[in-house]
Amino acid sequence: MNMPELVRILIPTAIAFIIGMAITPILTHYLYKYKAWKKKAGKQTLDGETAHEFNRLHTESEMRAPRMGGIVVWGSVLLTILGIAAAAKLLDTPALEDLNFLSRSQTWLPFATLLVGALVGLVDDLMIVRPSGEGLRLRFRLFFVVLLSGAIGWWFWDKLDVTAVNIPFMAPLEIGWLIIPLFVIVSLALYASGVIDGIDGLSGGVFASIFASYTIIAFSHGQVDLAAFTACVVGGLLAFLWFNIPPARFYMSDTGTMGLTLAIGTVAFMTDNLGGGIGIAVLPVIGALLIITVFSDIAQVIWKKLFGIKLLRIAPLHHHFEAVGWPGHKVVMRYWVLSIMFAFAGVILALSALPIQ
Repeated sequence: MNMPELVRILIPTAIAFIIGMAITPILTHYLYKYKAWKKKAGKQTLDGETAHEFNRLHTESEMRAPRMGGIVVWGSVLLTILGIAAAAKLLDTPALEDLNFLSRSQTWLPFATLLVGALVGLVDDLMIVRPSGEGLRLRFRLFFVVLLSGAIGWWFWDKLDVTAVNIPFMAPLEIGWLIIPLFVIVSLALYASGVIDGIDGLSGGVFASIFASYTIIAFSHGQVDLAAFTACVVGGLLAFLWFNIPPARFYMSDTGTMGLTLAIGTVAFMTDNLGGGIGIAVLPVIGALLIITVFSDIAQVIWKKLFGIKLLRIAPLHHHFEAVGWPGHKVVMRYWVLSIMFAFAGVILALSALPIQ
């Protein structure tokens, strides 16, 4: 008898959480041993000026805990996926074969996106923790995102024959090769939202809600392997979050946010026309806090250029709340609540507003 599909999703989630909890003490030992934190505190605004208000609030915390905590997330996912796949191949038992969710049709693409993005982010983190404190130039990181997302967008269009976007209560919108630039734009927007990793515990909770949402969406349309992958990421995120709750033992930083944000884009497209569901149109709902974060940064720059004053005390928005007196934990908990509510809304929309075929 085949293993129940829900169990195939829950077991990898639990394994990833356990692995994440197990590898964290080892990781933190070396991060603290080699002082893997910024050697020079301080931050600049998007228009190149010194972020005085941010530095007032976070100068000490930036040098308190190491970066690269995102390794816990993608490391636990990597070990879970490869461990189950290796065990299924070596032991050749039906139960392990059922549990193996590493499939070419559903998980290779988001898994590769997560790892490649994470490795580039890791290089950036390793450069930032040097005495000079300078990471990869923004133009290089943006070039990488465009290159990777362009290649994946081309794969969707040319190899997977994805040429349409599903619209709630409407027929699919045929856009042909424009699926490629659409994927690039979505990926750039998601990568920009990585700045939500700014307060202890904030990014982990928000990302967990997003990946949990797509787990439900993928599972509801029979994409069980993809659902197992996203649930596995949730398990890794929960392990990370256990140690990132204030006061954080480490920060997610680029090796976490770059891989996760790019993987979200891939998952959204895979659960859309390819999976017969609505994955892209609901992304602005499920990821509303990511969008708000990006737009608060953009609005801050535009407002200052037009009127000569700042719209927010600090951008992005979560730091503005800190600047006006909210304790960091209050901002985080309220963001968690909102992220869960947006996740509920997005899942309800995705499952009730199916496209007209």
